[in-house]
Amino acid sequence: MDEDRGAPVGIRPAFSTLGVPGMPVDEVVRLAAQYGYQGVELRAHPEEPVHPLLGTRERAAVRGRFADAGVQVLAVAGYAKVAAECPGAAAEAALAHELTELVLLAADLGARYVRVFPGGGDRPAEHAAADAVRRLAAVAPLAAERGVRVLLETHDSHRTGAAAARILDAVDDPHVGALWDVLHSWLGGEAPTATRAALGRHLGYVQVKDVASPHDLTPLQLGAGALPLAEVVTTVVTTLDPGRIDWWCWEYEKRWYPNAAELPALLKQGRAHLDRLTEEASNQG
Repeated sequence: MDEDRGAPVGIRPAFSTLGVPGMPVDEVVRLAAQYGYQGVELRAHPEEPVHPLLGTRERAAVRGRFADAGVQVLAVAGYAKVAAECPGAAAEAALAHELTELVLLAADLGARYVRVFPGGGDRPAEHAAADAVRRLAAVAPLAAERGVRVLLETHDSHRTGAAAARILDAVDDPHVGALWDVLHSWLGGEAPTATRAALGRHLGYVQVKDVASPHDLTPLQLGAGALPLAEVVTTVVTTLDPGRIDWWCWEYEKRWYPNAAELPALLKQGRAHLDRLTEEASNQG
């Protein structure tokens, strides 16, 4: 690993393939190894090389490429919306099938996590939450069987930690948790300390990113924008459980902003910025 060095205080760096749209798996693995990212979050969509329609041999090949490079498949980032309205039995069955396939894909790739969205839209909050609880509880036994944890991202209809936690508290299963997207909790007006406190034991890992303002969400180099990354890092570092390995994942949204800078040229500096913030936070404690 040309740029590798140990990440401080038990936190490992990863990046999302949302930042390298369509990039072949071999190139993704090479970038991770070169710049010392110990994990990769794989966007599980047919636009990308890895998705639920891959066959058994293709899944084994992907897993092998990551393992050979010593890089972890951190998560399969799916697009199932567990709080969405599903009119009719067919739509409900399709969503259940989508969740099942994401868990099976993650297990086959050796991934720790599956990312899902709330997607409740403008539905009455109580209906959206009830559906999310029921669907997450239904997929939890399969996740437990396959050694995977399904994470509800702080996003869209449930963008704050407090909103996500209400669902997760009701599910109350260790194989269902939270993915903290720091952009969306910030857009929801929630301070990092409040998000971390709300998510508590549910927290799986943290997606970091940076943008110029709530009105300009074009992705920027970490530390170049308005997000309170130092406060996020301090909050996470000071609440680490002894002996636990946690993860940062840089979700650089190049797929949605094609004119943004290319992620590979930013990876070295972005990791250095996160390492510096983590070391500073650790020294404060």
